[in-house]
Amino acid sequence: MKWLYNKNEINEIADLPQGTFGFIYQTTHVSTGKKYIGKKSLMYNKKKKLTKKELLEYAGKKGRTPTHIRVQKESDWKTYYGSHHLIKEYLKGGFEHELKREIIAIATNKKHLTYLECKHQFALGVLEKSEYLNDNILGKFFDRDFN
Repeated sequence: MKWLYNKNEINEIADLPQGTFGFIYQTTHVSTGKKYIGKKSLMYNKKKKLTKKELLEYAGKKGRTPTHIRVQKESDWKTYYGSHHLIKEYLKGGFEHELKREIIAIATNKKHLTYLECKHQFALGVLEKSEYLNDNILGKFFDRDFN
């Protein structure tokens, strides 16, 4: 199942608006109607150890020689469905065809992504409504505190 955004299929980063850092998504289990709201970044930073050849480039330069550099890599957003344990169980069982993935908002930076996730989760009442699988917001607000 592909990602849907404004009723269009999203296959590549280029299919998203320019400047997209990540997105807010809704994964729906079609037969039960259960939904999950989350966020996903398109890229992530990875710490890479410098090779001997790369370390030689720093020889003779003033200052401390770095041992690692940060490189940006594309995340697993194309195959991602969500972090909730029920969604993971559906995927393990080979039932990904029963899951619908929709992008509901686009974020331009990390802080904006977190803000939009919270905004949508609170606005949709994911902790109060049984149709949502979300059991917490930001790891601070839990559904067990309201039921």
